[in-house]
Amino acid sequence: MERIIKTIKRYHLGPTIGLIILIFILSFATAKFFTFGNLRNVALQISVNALIAVGMTFVILTSGIDLSVGSTLALSAALASQLMVGHVNPWVAVIAALAFGGVAGAVNGLFVAYAGLAPFIVTLGTMTLFRGMTEIYTNGMPIYNLPQEFAKFGTGTFLEIPIPVWVMAFVLITAWVVLHRTIAGRRIYAIGGNERVSFLAGVPVKRYLLSVYVVSGILASLAGIILASRLGSAEPTAGVGYELDAITAVVLGGTSLAGGEGTLVGTLIGALILGIIDNGLNLLNVNSFYQDAVKGLIILAAIMLDRKKSSAR
Repeated sequence: MERIIKTIKRYHLGPTIGLIILIFILSFATAKFFTFGNLRNVALQISVNALIAVGMTFVILTSGIDLSVGSTLALSAALASQLMVGHVNPWVAVIAALAFGGVAGAVNGLFVAYAGLAPFIVTLGTMTLFRGMTEIYTNGMPIYNLPQEFAKFGTGTFLEIPIPVWVMAFVLITAWVVLHRTIAGRRIYAIGGNERVSFLAGVPVKRYLLSVYVVSGILASLAGIILASRLGSAEPTAGVGYELDAITAVVLGGTSLAGGEGTLVGTLIGALILGIIDNGLNLLNVNSFYQDAVKGLIILAAIMLDRKKSSAR
């Protein structure tokens, strides 16, 4: 119990208080906010960002960054959608898209781990590459007429909870177990804390670096599949800016951009904060331009908090 309390104080206290204050303010600002229907909608809205943020947490814990997740999302969604329009079984199309996400992540991981290139530069390049490939693959046009059974994946419910929320919960729990209850998780933290010491201790650093980018790519692909299913189409512009949302959620939740420190519980809290702000501003009919400005301020605040915490260490 003492360890749990210590963890909450170290990583989650600030974000949790912020989340509670945010919920309190919006509950009084609009009667529409604190209703089962709206809270369910918030959970559905954050499911895509939370999935991406889980993968981003793995990467950032190793002192890396993955800017290509938004483009990976778009290309994966386009690939799955085009296959289904061509009468390929939806499950086969989904598996193919997830496989592509893994390959996309592996490309990033190979350049970072084995070529020794900076993660920012590598993923900036693949972000542009995958976005261009999406535009070419779709001819810049949305892909419609997706099968009805595929649409149920993004719009269906189980026990009145949207299926994407169940998927998000399953991924979060699985990822939490990996990070906090396995040797692999401890090694990921160790690599982020000090890569050289980890290598000297016998940790296969390159293999783990490759693995976290593969995880990030697969989860970005899964997020793209859910988004396409919800919208009933694959948009070539899907996922633009999602990498910033994911990074913000991770940093807001207490994960250090320097690596080696953070938790998935914090990442979920960060995703909730972003989702509730978006939802609240929409309920209050705030102009979308102001919403972008608010999100920009949150990103700056998150980076400043991370910098302050790193300096304190």
